[in-house]
Formats: sequence, C-alpha cells, structure tokens
Amino acid sequence: MLIIIPAYNEAGSIGLVLDEIRTYMPTADVLVVSDGSTDDTAAIARERGAMVVELPHNLGIGGAMQTGYRYAARHRYQAAVQVDADGQHDVRELPPLLTPVLSGEVDLAIGSRYVTDTGYRGPLSRRIGSWLLAHWVRLMTGQMIHDPTSGFRVAGPRAIALFAEEYPVDYPEVESLVLLIRRGLTVREWPVRMRPRLAGRSSITPLKSVEYMIKVGLAVWIQRMRREVT
Repeated sequence: MLIIIPAYNEAGSIGLVLDEIRTYMPTADVLVVSDGSTDDTAAIARERGAMVVELPHNLGIGGAMQTGYRYAARHRYQAAVQVDADGQHDVRELPPLLTPVLSGEVDLAIGSRYVTDTGYRGPLSRRIGSWLLAHWVRLMTGQMIHDPTSGFRVAGPRAIALFAEEYPVDYPEVESLVLLIRRGLTVREWPVRMRPRLAGRSSITPLKSVEYMIKVGLAVWIQRMRREVT
C-alpha cells in the first residue's frame, strides 16, 4: 500500500500527519509530493522518513496526485491512498476503505462526510456546493456520490493504472469520479469522520465555494460532451 500526500507549503502540519501514519499504518509506504512548496515541507517529510518528490513548480492537486499515481503504477502497488497534508484525514478511518479495494470489490473507495451523518458540520456554502455537485455527478453518470469533493480515497489497481495515464488537472476530485464511472470502474462511499485542519487556513471562502461549484459543474459537463463526441 502506498499513501500519497500532495502538499503545498504544509510545513506546519506535515510532520504531525506523518507521525500519525507511522503510528497507525506502520507498514505503509508514504510518498509526499511537494507541489512547488517554498517552505520546509519537503525537508520535514524526509526527516520523518517519507519518500519525497519535489515538483519544481506548483501544478495543483491534479498534477501532484498524478505524479503519485504514476509512481504507484510503476511499482505495482495494489492500493494507493490519498491523504491530505493538512491533517483533516484520520488514517484510523482507513480500514473500511482498504478492505473492499484490496479484495477487488471496488476500484475506488471514498471516505465520505455525507453518506451518513458523521457529525461533520462544515461551512454552509461548502455543504450546499457539495450537495449540488453530488446531484450534478448523478445527472452525468447515473450514480449518486454524496461527497464528490472528498480527497480521502483509496484506489485499486485498475484505478491506479487509469489515473497514471489520465487524471484531471483543474478539479480532479469531481472530474475523476466521472472519468472512472464512465469507464465502467466501480466507485463506492464509506462514512468517515474528518477533522479541522491542523495548521494554516483554507483558501476557499464562501464566495470562492460558489465559483468553484460553477466551474466544476462546467468542467464535468465539458468532459462528458468531449467523450460523447469522440
């Protein structure tokens, strides 16, 4: 199993995240993709024993994650786990996601805040945006994904191979779901608890949440139209 952590200037939290992984997932390999970071993210990750790839420029989460998936495909990992560098994802919640992927039951398991009531109460604008995107994904694919923006995911071999070759750049969480489902791969959600970030502040304001929702919706629609034309 490979845990992929895309990180951009997360020096304040990456050490704690890696310490937690070593405590609860001591046998996992960990790859930190420092996405053009200008702080000590990469150095701290190396000090904690993680493998580190330093991208020379900030590519965004899509480029960072595809780097991780290419590494996973090259080394033939049977599971690739996406974990945020800000500490929101609790690796103790991973076993229910790992089991169906390792057994071949699903190609992508999503840790969901909304598939059941997990007690998560994020900003209202984000919850509304996630609800709207969930219904948009259902319209595009026929499948309801309650938490389409969740970055807490486990990909199996078929998903790893696909993502290594083709991974959305602009809005990867939502677009990648449409890509997988329309390629006939299986996606399911399991409830997980998520925490506030350990350090720093999110750059997504309520206004940016609305802008993000609109842009993601258009990107997903365009992706579907392109595939229908080709």
